[in-house]
Amino acid sequence: MEQLHFTVSEEEKGSRIDKVASSKEESYSRSQVQEWLKEGRVLVNGRPVKANYKAAAGDEVTIDIPDPEELNIEAEDLQLDVYYEDEDVIVVNKPRGMVVHPAPGHTTGTLVNGLMYHCKDLSGINGVMRPGIVHRIDKDTSGLLMVAKNDLAHEKLVNQLVEKSVTRKYKAVVHGVIQHDFGTIDAPIGRDTKDRQKMGIVDHGKVAVTHFHVLERFTDFTLVECELETGRTHQIRVHMKYIGFPLAGDPKYGPRKTLDIDGQALHAGVLGFIHPRTNEYMEFEAAPPAEFTTLVDELRKKV
Repeated sequence: MEQLHFTVSEEEKGSRIDKVASSKEESYSRSQVQEWLKEGRVLVNGRPVKANYKAAAGDEVTIDIPDPEELNIEAEDLQLDVYYEDEDVIVVNKPRGMVVHPAPGHTTGTLVNGLMYHCKDLSGINGVMRPGIVHRIDKDTSGLLMVAKNDLAHEKLVNQLVEKSVTRKYKAVVHGVIQHDFGTIDAPIGRDTKDRQKMGIVDHGKVAVTHFHVLERFTDFTLVECELETGRTHQIRVHMKYIGFPLAGDPKYGPRKTLDIDGQALHAGVLGFIHPRTNEYMEFEAAPPAEFTTLVDELRKKV
């Protein structure tokens, strides 16, 4: 069993303990911490407390984090759209609406389920829940992902992501008409301080850089291509909102009055990397799905 220990700072005093505790690790949601509080796993100065306990500066907090639930991940024939495959790497075009990897309460229909059916050899670096998964895209984002078939390939591909040498270009439809043809957004991203279910631009967030250029302008919307220099959670969605042009259809970061589409209009269309064995640069391009193309056609008609 893992244990997390921290001391409440002067800046954190007066805040609810569930809020303070969930801010310590990105992977711990506030609702998860509240469950641990109910189970008596969160101790303040050696005693269990309730979620509404107001933290005091100097409080010593210990959280007994339960071992992750072992899930039996089943292989499923999901008819994956495989763009490339060899002994080291698979490049797959993930459809919109598909989750990348299983999680408690959501163990079927994910990309990992499909990969396990498609091939038996996937890297084990990320454990049984995320075999082969080097990077992710959101459920309602379509497009290209690279998957590692062995640990050596996994390490080399992850290193390329760290070194910012992977090419990742996305097409997106955003609210508003962007006047500049090109732009760069350099703003740090971390957990939103007011809503733990969101990411946001925060002072002590991780470095995040997105480059964009305008492909086409419509009456009230713009079609852009965004290229990631870094790969933070929800990066394009958060960055475009930050500069005043949130993604169309985005239920988390966009306006309530938006286009009638199911999720954000975002497609990972270009993926390029150095092959982990041959050291040759490879680049793949996938056209946006039909619903994305139809959306753009409809916007053109209204110009």
